Amino acid sequence: MRLSPTLSAYIGRQFLLWFLAVLGVMLAIIYLLDTVELLRRAATKPDATFEVVIGMGLLKLPEIGQQVFPFVILFGGLYTFWRLTRTQELVVARASGISVWQFMAPVMLTAIGVGILLITVLNPIFSAMLSRYEQMENRYLRGQTSSLDVAKSGLWLRQPGEDLSYLIHAESVVPGTLELRKVMVLLDAPPGAPAGPSGAPQTAGRLDAATAVLKEGYWDLREVWYNRPGRPPEFLARYRLPTELTEQRIQESFASPDTLSFWELPRFIDMLEATGLSSIRHRLYWHSLLALPVFFAAMVLLAAAFALRQSRRGGVLGLVAAGLATTLVLFVLRDIVRALGVSGAVPVPLAAWAPAGITVMLGIAALLHMEDG
Repeated sequence: MRLSPTLSAYIGRQFLLWFLAVLGVMLAIIYLLDTVELLRRAATKPDATFEVVIGMGLLKLPEIGQQVFPFVILFGGLYTFWRLTRTQELVVARASGISVWQFMAPVMLTAIGVGILLITVLNPIFSAMLSRYEQMENRYLRGQTSSLDVAKSGLWLRQPGEDLSYLIHAESVVPGTLELRKVMVLLDAPPGAPAGPSGAPQTAGRLDAATAVLKEGYWDLREVWYNRPGRPPEFLARYRLPTELTEQRIQESFASPDTLSFWELPRFIDMLEATGLSSIRHRLYWHSLLALPVFFAAMVLLAAAFALRQSRRGGVLGLVAAGLATTLVLFVLRDIVRALGVSGAVPVPLAAWAPAGITVMLGIAALLHMEDG
């Protein structure tokens, strides 16, 4: 028997209602706990007033909310299927010839739609809120004005190019600016390359400068010693080093990937790879976003399997225990696989898609065993 559009819409609405209810409860609990933690951290910070902490908690809430979304889908699906079974609605539907795959389809489509909405519309908003939160955290709780202030082991930047490519190392960065101190530049230019803006030929060599300030289109190096093979060192008061980097790009490269929106990530990943900076974390985060709709569908499969099994045996406590155990296992699995991806032990696409793929296979196997086994 084919599932009617009216029944499909009814089941989908039921799931969406309980999904929003579970999400609201979980976000309220998370906000309360996170605000208490922020208040503890702000206790010794005179600039971090109560209003600032409340605002920071609200700005951080979407970032944590995105992490619990899959499990809100799971618990929303569990309660939806359990309630429909308890009220005999699914019993009547199955007695009329509707299979578990049919009445599960509206819930799965709704979950996939929520995933697509999350990554395409909500994620850019959430990433902007998280970026603002990190700025406030650096300012009020850490006493920093730049994400580069913590760079104690030095800063490495690479600039490729047809006429000139080079590698920059700086021992420190002036807080609140992009002024580099104790700078070393390793030049690598092809034969016949044109002279630089200062008149010095851009050949392979090394530049040692006291400071370097990023300007529009170039690095402004001061008190420079220019060392080239076969020539004596040359002192230059100033030297202009062309670059395509901007302050925003460098700052963002040191920020967490979730401060960038889904639409900005591909372009930013290309920029990181072109400048020699590691893009593993950003690529892993982008693939994880792509896998979210599939992961949400997998949560629905597991919810149906647990709810139908417990409805036959009876007992709400068993249903809740199964959901909590599954949540714990999936959290651990995702963290382990992502850690392997960040370390380079497994390919990034595999690390991002493996949790969703494994969960889908487990859910399908459980439902096939229950229905046809």
